[in-house]
Order: sequence, then C-alpha cells, then structure tokens
Amino acid sequence: MKVAVIGGGLAGLTASIFLARRGVDVTVIGPKSKDSNSYLAQAGIAFPILEGDSPYSHVLDTIRAGKYLNDEVAVWSVISKAPEAHDFLTSLGVTFTGNELEGGHSYPRVFTIKSETGKHIIPVLEKHAKELGVNFVRKFAEEVGIRNKKVAGVFVEGELLKFDAVVIATGGFSGLYRFTAGVQSNLGLLIGDVAMKGIPLRDVEFVQFHPTGFVGRRTYLISEAVRGAGAKLVTGDGERFVNELETRDIVARAIYLKMLEGKGVFLDATGIDDFKERFPYIYSFLRKEGIDPKKDPIPITPVAHYTMGGISVDIFYRTRIRGLYAIGEAACNGFHGANRLASNSLLECIVSGLEVARTILRERPTREVSDAPYRGYELGDIDSLRALMWDHAGIVRDSDSLREGLKKLESIEADPRLKLLARAVLKCALKREESRGAHYRRDHPMMREEFRRPSFYFENECSL
Repeated sequence: MKVAVIGGGLAGLTASIFLARRGVDVTVIGPKSKDSNSYLAQAGIAFPILEGDSPYSHVLDTIRAGKYLNDEVAVWSVISKAPEAHDFLTSLGVTFTGNELEGGHSYPRVFTIKSETGKHIIPVLEKHAKELGVNFVRKFAEEVGIRNKKVAGVFVEGELLKFDAVVIATGGFSGLYRFTAGVQSNLGLLIGDVAMKGIPLRDVEFVQFHPTGFVGRRTYLISEAVRGAGAKLVTGDGERFVNELETRDIVARAIYLKMLEGKGVFLDATGIDDFKERFPYIYSFLRKEGIDPKKDPIPITPVAHYTMGGISVDIFYRTRIRGLYAIGEAACNGFHGANRLASNSLLECIVSGLEVARTILRERPTREVSDAPYRGYELGDIDSLRALMWDHAGIVRDSDSLREGLKKLESIEADPRLKLLARAVLKCALKREESRGAHYRRDHPMMREEFRRPSFYFENECSL
C-alpha cells in the first residue's frame, strides 16, 4: 500500500511514522518541515495528565472556549487520547521542560519546551521518519488527483504521482489574510481543491485571530504563555481594559476595538523577572527589533492565526471519498467548535495523525483509477485576495461588509480554488446571523440558540 501525506508538520509526520513502523510505503510531499506552522509553535501542547487535572476538566474548557458549537464526540475522542499522544512523543525522545497556564484553561496543562516547542519537536520527528524509510518529496503538491470520486494520487509539477491513499496535512488558510504570523504559503489551496472536487467544507467562517502579534521586520507571535506569566494588556495611557486570560476571541476583539478608538495597545511584560529565560525566542526577536521587554511595553496587534474550519471529516479523519483523508488544521470534525482553546491544535495534530494511520491500516484502501484531470491553475493576485479577507472577513463583521466582499471577490483574478475558499468564508459568515467564538457580527452581537450547529459549504452554498 502506497500512501501520500501532503504536509510535513506535526500531524503529517505523526501519521507517517505510525504507518512506516507498520511497513507502509509512505511519501511526504511538501516543503521542508521547518516551513510549517508546527515548527513555529511556541507555547506547547495541552495534555490533561498531571495530578489535579483531568480529561473531563479539559473537555469542559474546550467546549467553553468553542462556545458550545463543538462536536462532543470529537472532543472526547481527541482528549481521551492525550496520554497516548504524550507517550508517542516521549518515546521518540522528546523531553518537555515545563508546563504553563494559558487563556481559557482551568489548569496549567500546556507542556512546553522553552516556549519554542515546535522548533524542538519537529526535527526529532523528521529524523525518526527518515530512519524508518519515509520518502520525502520537497516539492509543491499542486492538486489531488481525483476522477469520478476516486483517488488517483497527487499532482507535482504537472505529473501524477500515484497512491492508494492521500492524507491532506497542509495546515489551514490563515495565509489568506493580510496579517498572519504563520507561514505565508498556508493559503488553503488543497482545501479549496478538494472542495471543487465534491468534498464539503465545515465551519470555515471561524477564523481565530491571535491577540498579540508583533509587526516588525516580519510578523511574530507573542505567545499566550507570556500573558499566563503575568504580562498585562494596556493602552498607551496605561489603561488596562481586558482580562488577559480570557479566550483568544474575547481578547483579540477587545484589542481591535481599542485600536479602532485610535489607541495603541501594548503588552506590558516588565513584571516578568525571568522573561529571557522563560521566553528566549520572543526575547531574541524583540531585542533585534530594539525592544527590551524588561523595560519597554511591547506594541501588539491581532493577526490571523488559526482556522477552526476546514475539510469536513469524521472522527476517523475520513472524507466522503474513499482513500482521501485530512488531519490537523486542514481538517474539521467539530473538535474546536467556534474557537480553538490555546494549545489544543498540536494535541489535535498528534491524535489525528495517529488516528488516521489506524484508519488507513484498518481500511486498506487501494487505487481504483490510473489517471485524473489536471488543471494547472496559477495563484494570481494573492495580495488583493488577502486584503479583501482582512477588510471584509476579519475580526469584526457585518452584513454590508460581507456582501461587499463577495462582490469585490468576483473581480479578483486569482486561483479559482482560493476564490472558492474565500467565498465559502464570506458566505458562511453572512449566513451565521449571530456572534459566536471567533465569528463576531456587530449587527448580530449575541449568540443565538438556533445557530448552535455547524455550517457546511458544498456546491457553492453554505447550509446551517
């Protein structure tokens, strides 16, 4: 059995290792693993395994953060496997250096490695994958080859590489926004690609904006853990205006509204005596930008960070096409609900990687078609698309702005798969006439019980 895993982040590498250990011929397609959002992850991974904590407490925190839109079966499915996920990493030689409290958590269950967690984990997994004989194709996966609802393989440089199963582990689509601290190439291209080929998308209107981005020579994230360690959010005149340990949607919106008032917003970390030791990466880039966090308030702005929605899958990470799977941020089965709880994403990456590997081994899919149509689209005017998404599908939305965004979208010359994805976000945001989690409508500022259900985008329509 030949399996393609598109994406070399934490989810993709986890699946590849599990499959390769059981004799499966695995090929990872995509850029270097260092060019993944997993590698950039700072704070850590939420594991409810310490004395005084419990999976039940973690489940409740996750559902509260997700504003009760979560699929409870999916939540339990992921969190109940947290001990296995932790043991999988430690069996490979990963050693955590501490645990932190982050916004929305009722317990300091976020396991970290010097607040540069991804940087320390990804090379370890990549090394093990190579030792197990996993093939790495360091090229761009252009399209998934599908004919008559059957998987043929993956197109790379116009050539169809044939596989029995394809796992999409490409991350989300925060790169479709003007300001993001993630990898700019995370545009959601293959999410749009499979949507064009008949796979529904789920909950794509829910886009999380990290409250504390720092825009310097490039855009950086200042981890949630810095606020957990005691840093305060203040305006230029010293006004403290929000509980720093609220969930990200609440904090990001509070910052954004202060900025609309014309006030600069800063993170005051001067009270953290051991800042350099606890957050070496953040300290390093701030010093390079001329800021000393021991003395200076840090100017911050919300940035697009994580997309809760994605390719619709079940709790075994299957799409509606046999042999096609999606994991990590590219997928959505309702685990995060309307807003991701901090550090649940890397947990989901590991669990989904392990679970999809078990699913593939159980189902043993075989390729049924030998070719597929190739479209060869050009990316086109990405900058205009990013500006549109930032302006019309950003932190605060309303009907007029969303409708205007849909009109403007038609005149942008860009890859139709990316336009489909942008259209899905705009249409589902328009359809959801409430505010819930990361989706905030100023013209519908309250949660409404009749909208406590997922959205699905299929065949150019959003249904709720």
